[in-house]
Amino acid sequence: MLLAIDVGNSHTVLGVFDGDAMVGHWRIGTRARETADELGVLVQSLFHAPRGGLPAGATIDAAILSSVVPPLTDTLVQMVDKSFGVRCRVVGPGLKTGMPILYDNPREVGADRIVNAVAAYERFKQGLIIVDFGTATTFDVVTPGGEYLGGAICPGIGISSQALFVRAARLPRVEFARPKQVVGRNTVDSIKSGLVFGYVGLVDGLVARMRAEVGFDCTIVATGGLATSIASESDTIEHVDEMLTLDGLRLLHSRNG
Repeated sequence: MLLAIDVGNSHTVLGVFDGDAMVGHWRIGTRARETADELGVLVQSLFHAPRGGLPAGATIDAAILSSVVPPLTDTLVQMVDKSFGVRCRVVGPGLKTGMPILYDNPREVGADRIVNAVAAYERFKQGLIIVDFGTATTFDVVTPGGEYLGGAICPGIGISSQALFVRAARLPRVEFARPKQVVGRNTVDSIKSGLVFGYVGLVDGLVARMRAEVGFDCTIVATGGLATSIASESDTIEHVDEMLTLDGLRLLHSRNG
């Protein structure tokens, strides 16, 4: 079975595949200061949990990792080696993606953005805009011919909410949840309105500008922890796949077999 690990700034997502089928997935906080041994204990406990663990007899015989947290990359490679006895592939230079990168400097593109682009294009085979709601929200454009064109990066919803709470002394911290109406009648609902509908406006506005600029039809795909919440209010998001990055890692592993 294949272990796929997607390391983000806030969360790390793990998935295990038996062939093309995902048999389990887990989301944990990204722990940049923990050792390979500590992470190994955590991952093994998840895999062997009585409920939500791997099927009995499951064995990890391959692994692939995408990381935007460089200090944690080597630690996780060591964890995979010590815990499962397999070499972990790392998404980066030298790994075959099957997708030309048209960025000015291809090495600048985050590994997760390439993985998402590969997974989405494999599924839809057409022009795409992929929106990933993570610590940062990224917008990535793929041409109808399967080339990674570029995109945009903006502060994520969590960062925006935290900044409002930290920098505005009289504003409370609120959960990201849809208010009953756009015009808030109290401070909490006013903040919720700004976060939810303001962010939806950001997404729809950027997507509209990108579509107009590139000049080809684009299907809009969203992923990330808050993708479903935003998609339910968005006029532009057409598909949501919260496991898109893990599936992209599976594809890249198969292309580098």
